Amino acid sequence: MSKHEDVRSVDPAALAMLAVADREGYETVWDRLKQQQPQCRMGQTGVCCRICSMGPCRINSSGKKPDRGVCGADADTIVARNLIRMIAAGASSHSDHGRKPAILLREIAAGHNADYGIKDPEKLLAVAARLGIAVEGLSLLEVAGEVAEVALECFGKQDGEPIRFLQRYMPARRQERFQKLETAIAAATGGRPGFLPRSIDREPVDVLHRTTFGTDHDPLSLLIQGVRCALADGWGGSMIATELQDVLFGTPRAKAAQANLGVIDADYVNILVHGHEPIFSEKLIDCSLGEEMQAVAREHGAKGVKVIGMCCTVNEVLMRKGVAVAGNHLHQELAVMTGAIEAVVVDVQCILPSMVNLTRCFHTRFITTSDQAMFPGAIHIQYDEQNARRVSEEVVRTAIAAFSDRNPAKVSIPQEVMEARVGYGVEELSGHLGGDLQPLAEALADGTIRGIVGIVGCNNPKITQDYLHVGLARELIREGVLVVGTGCSAIAVAKAGLMGLEVADQAADGLRDFCRRHNLPPVLHMGSCVDCSRLLVLFSDLAERLDLDVSELPVVGSAPEWTTEKALTIGTYFAASGVPVHLGHMPPIAGSSTVTRILTEDLRGLLGGFFFVEGELLPATAAILAVLDERRARFLSAEEDRPADLAS
Repeated sequence: MSKHEDVRSVDPAALAMLAVADREGYETVWDRLKQQQPQCRMGQTGVCCRICSMGPCRINSSGKKPDRGVCGADADTIVARNLIRMIAAGASSHSDHGRKPAILLREIAAGHNADYGIKDPEKLLAVAARLGIAVEGLSLLEVAGEVAEVALECFGKQDGEPIRFLQRYMPARRQERFQKLETAIAAATGGRPGFLPRSIDREPVDVLHRTTFGTDHDPLSLLIQGVRCALADGWGGSMIATELQDVLFGTPRAKAAQANLGVIDADYVNILVHGHEPIFSEKLIDCSLGEEMQAVAREHGAKGVKVIGMCCTVNEVLMRKGVAVAGNHLHQELAVMTGAIEAVVVDVQCILPSMVNLTRCFHTRFITTSDQAMFPGAIHIQYDEQNARRVSEEVVRTAIAAFSDRNPAKVSIPQEVMEARVGYGVEELSGHLGGDLQPLAEALADGTIRGIVGIVGCNNPKITQDYLHVGLARELIREGVLVVGTGCSAIAVAKAGLMGLEVADQAADGLRDFCRRHNLPPVLHMGSCVDCSRLLVLFSDLAERLDLDVSELPVVGSAPEWTTEKALTIGTYFAASGVPVHLGHMPPIAGSSTVTRILTEDLRGLLGGFFFVEGELLPATAAILAVLDERRARFLSAEEDRPADLAS
């Protein structure tokens, strides 16, 4: 636990609702964490294996017995296997997200879905050009069909060539580095390693195959496949999700928005959308805000219908529609406890199963919409893109009907609301810089901006909520570092009031002047978790403008409060793409000194990115700045990153 364990959150709105929870006896994620103490040390260090029925086996990595499982697997094998299974799960969830907009785009192109359309034709043409698709003489729908087929082929192709999105989006210099590394490792070990993903679906299957009983036991071989799987997400599934959602729903543009629990309005029917995929929430919002549903709400005594959001679903609709954000991961229970939520409408990922029982303490309807995320006791209204309008209307009417059951005595809404500027995708950022990213590249080169740090990832109740997200953002901009936020981290910073244009006044002189000149906040909201792919595009563009590899840029990724397998996958594809990655707490690898060394030391020489762990604010800030400055020194002296002696 963090030394800040006596404080569950730094967010005053969260603390107000936690006081309500304590008074009324509502159970929260913090309560359940306390009930789990002490947590399993074997699980924390990654040395528990349960992949066969001879186990579960617990390994003592200190040299004492048992130092091997029943089958003979040692700590290095077990830790590596467990880690890459987590990476495979994270890659699968993000990539399955990407599959859905690709299928929807194909359906639109074929004329099989009239409920959706192409909101950004320019982005469609830009994606087609990037993929090398000849569009001359093609209609817009024909171009859409070509793009959709390329995207879907990335999921299931069977030949050995890297997936096309990676080939066309990853800089050539980085691809060459991977190819040289594969050759060097093959020469040193006699093996045939592969780093670049062959298809998005194949790589998680490969992980599960090689980690099953009696297959791959070499920790380096296992970790290489983990890298390959993560790259299939970052440069494949997540990249496809980001690019095609821009095509379908619009490329984000900067806009004003509001954040924190105070966005809930007691006079309205409040629908909370939660999860990760925007396909349904886009239509639900259109239906909710239409005059027909607003009139029905007024008939039930409300002023109208209001849609607010949670987690990455709201990041998607926040940056495209300006929908207010009620909070991040650890706010979901607290939002229900306000007593003013008529319906929690979920799709997939990061939804606490405790929410079903909690909503029963109120009038709130808990509505699931995906057969991939079923919750016992929930109201299930299956979403189908072919019946988007009908399903959306059924969900909204269910929420409106709940308004009559609301108990005013249970309504307690914190007043905290912060204004934020959101929606800075790469295209919008380029627009603020005059049409391309050259001014940002020059600011990095001349030291106007000390570096760029992408702060991403979840909340974790083991760490005071938002403490590291907000603290790091504040400290880094004071040191002249441009911060880019995605996912729950972006929401944390928005709730803290650090995403306004006026926040530039808190930044170091060079960053402050740069932001004022280009009308930018020093902390940029760049979207949801899958939109970490936007950071890959940003860093790659800057590296190519400066004739560098990404591993030579003064950039860092940070997941200070990470929780999910997806976060480990993101961190792995960042590190594999040449970006050092800070974590606020250790992944379950401490039981293997070999795996720990590979990820924190050897990876630096192999790929240029690596992991480092620091859980306290000021030491974490210092560690990140040290990495930025060390890379800046190499960047300025034009030193080449040379691979380590692979034979050793």
